[in-house]
Amino acid sequence: MTPHWPRAWGIVPGSALIRSCPEDFIVREQLGFDPSGDGEHAFLHLQKRNLNSMDLLQRVSELSGVPPRDIGISGLKDRNAVTCQWFSVGMAGRAEPDWRALESPGDVQVLAVGRHQRKLRRGVHRVNRFTLVLREVSADHAALEQRLQLLRDEGVPNYFGEQRFGRGGSTLEQARRWMSGGRRLSRTKRSFYLSALRSYLFNTMLGARVAAGDWNTVLNGDVCILQGTRSLFTCELVDEDIRDRASRGDIHPGLPLWGRGPSTAGPERARQQADCVADHVEMCEFLEGAGLERSWRPARMLADDFCWQFCDDGSLQLDFALGAGGYATALLGELVQYKVGNLDSGNGSEQG
Repeated sequence: MTPHWPRAWGIVPGSALIRSCPEDFIVREQLGFDPSGDGEHAFLHLQKRNLNSMDLLQRVSELSGVPPRDIGISGLKDRNAVTCQWFSVGMAGRAEPDWRALESPGDVQVLAVGRHQRKLRRGVHRVNRFTLVLREVSADHAALEQRLQLLRDEGVPNYFGEQRFGRGGSTLEQARRWMSGGRRLSRTKRSFYLSALRSYLFNTMLGARVAAGDWNTVLNGDVCILQGTRSLFTCELVDEDIRDRASRGDIHPGLPLWGRGPSTAGPERARQQADCVADHVEMCEFLEGAGLERSWRPARMLADDFCWQFCDDGSLQLDFALGAGGYATALLGELVQYKVGNLDSGNGSEQG
């Protein structure tokens, strides 16, 4: 069963249907830089529909003759959606194929091809832009409008979405069994399982902050993360400047993505985080033993360019951008009680 964590803004004002068709969930990955135009890596901007990122990566591998390990992506994108994302293909010593052979009607489209000197790495893109259509909306428009304004202005807890844990929590459960059994896995499956375990610990710590009401407040000893960047610092003592920056969304409290290495949080905050996962010591030790290094993720997520439109057919369209690692479903979960129209969403992840 998929774990549930507390909401920040209380009972949602209504319900809706999402993903009734792929076109109701559109994601456009934006790198934030242009390919240099030269180099050994072919950069492909591809649009896919009803297809997992890893399935598309395999098609790229088969066409180019390049093994999957030499193909880079910045993030995974959902299957049950229309998504645009970048791939890099290490072409050193190989003849470049006709990339249009990847295309098939209603499935894959080649949007652009370029060259770059470096392989595309996970999480390097700047933002994902979302256009979502919510159907069968059952809620008072005034209440929805008020909640939308609240989410735009104050943000939401930066939970990892349910996609990270698999349908009904299946990926998380398989990861737990793997942790206990220790059988060998492919690199891709190992990465999925480690991510599910790590995300579960993060959501557990964030859920405790949400329950305490301080998920969006910087506390003494918090690691602070600057909005839209990977820059961080430890706030030993909160002062008026820190409170002001946090209230403006310039900085966010951070929580650890579990791994090896000492915590850079203050002693009291580090103890608090360790206490939150005290029932999962074996999981923590397993992640450390797997070689993952401790890193940090913001506790709060703010959407950029957030706007909405109530449509004549009764649907609600949302348009917004989230930084790499942000889940649209974390925002939706604070807006409505949503049902998924097409459950065949695969193992992808709309945050990517």
